Amino acid sequence: MTKTIALKGSKKLLNAWAFYDWANSVYSLVIASAIFPIFYGALFRISEIEKVTVFGGEIARAPLISYVTSLAFVFIAIITPLVSGVADYLGNKKIFMQFFCYLGGISCIGLYWFSLENIYFGLVCYFFGLVGFWVSFAINNSYLPDVAFPEQQDSISAKGFSLGYIGSVILLLFNLAMVMKPEVFGITTDEAGVAEIKAMKYSFISVGIWWIIFAQYSFYHLPKGYKKDGARKNIILNGFKELKGVWFQLGEEIKLKRYLAAFFVYSMAVQTVMLIAAYFGEEEIAWGSDSERTTGLIISILVIQLVAIGGATVTAWASKSFGNVKTLIVVNALWIVICIYAYFLITPTDFYIAAGCVGIVMGGIQALSRSTYSKFLPKTTDTTSFFSFYDVAEKIGIVIGTFLYGFVAQFTGSMRNAIIFLGLFFLVGMLLLIRVKEIKKPL
Repeated sequence: MTKTIALKGSKKLLNAWAFYDWANSVYSLVIASAIFPIFYGALFRISEIEKVTVFGGEIARAPLISYVTSLAFVFIAIITPLVSGVADYLGNKKIFMQFFCYLGGISCIGLYWFSLENIYFGLVCYFFGLVGFWVSFAINNSYLPDVAFPEQQDSISAKGFSLGYIGSVILLLFNLAMVMKPEVFGITTDEAGVAEIKAMKYSFISVGIWWIIFAQYSFYHLPKGYKKDGARKNIILNGFKELKGVWFQLGEEIKLKRYLAAFFVYSMAVQTVMLIAAYFGEEEIAWGSDSERTTGLIISILVIQLVAIGGATVTAWASKSFGNVKTLIVVNALWIVICIYAYFLITPTDFYIAAGCVGIVMGGIQALSRSTYSKFLPKTTDTTSFFSFYDVAEKIGIVIGTFLYGFVAQFTGSMRNAIIFLGLFFLVGMLLLIRVKEIKKPL
């Protein structure tokens, strides 16, 4: 049976592209944002320790996971252009997207064996889960101008994030049921461990399976990619050469260059907030009991996801009515207000309110940033290189953001001070966006 190739701009191809968000967003919610931070903190509380010996020295739990996260993003920033270069010259970026999808999914399953006694293996799985998610996500982003026309990109980008929120919430609700009522699922406390902890480990397996299975729909319909013309020399380093080429092209693309500068700054803060929000709530909020902490954190993450569905849609509407850049300026201003409010959080109710506010602006700023960048690109079939540059900039920003957050928190002894520090990035990002001229709407 001959496979029918979906045409650019077709509903089938657009949906297949957006559906990868449904597949992989369970990682960012269940692993990065909700279950794993709770699981990680519970391991230390059950063992009644705050520090663990790794790499020849003792380190507290919060800096440990922060440094591993930063190291993972350094690796991601290096590997992304390598993959980009090889993909361009082979004309097959889909195979790399598949590889990193499977690497991330299998690493999530490997987190089932995460323990303080088996800390190195656990950290390796956490590391490669991050790598698999972000590199495959970067490749999927690079498909946007390949599958959608400029006038379609805002709406399909928002649809992708919305699908991701819906899918991840569905799986999180299932995982929440396992954690809160493990006995219903036949999970009991025994010599193998506490029932709630075992349920969390099963949730890691569910993420890996969900991610790999649902990604198959996207893999079936997405094209391989464009094959690079010309001689194939130094394929491994071509990704870096292409980044250098993109950098020089930015000299001629003033609007794109200014936008990227703003994006680099505010994205630092956005991604850092997303990565540390659950850890902040786990340590800084007065939850009461451990069960209240677990329930409260998961409810907070659910609130963020559910509100974010509407947030991404409203932001797409606002960008259509008022322009992408003006909308991004307003969203950054809202982030500043949230950072100031977060400094004063004490009670679970305070945290729930903050979660709702974060949800409004989180999905919107991600989806709109992605589609705005796509619209600013010069006419080219080499979209992988430009999106590789975009993603490398984002990852370097995450490295800087997470490191500075950890440094400020450690130096001042308070994660609250670090949150205020992140607010400064949103302020600078907003000021830089003011310098960017609005995108002209097609006639």
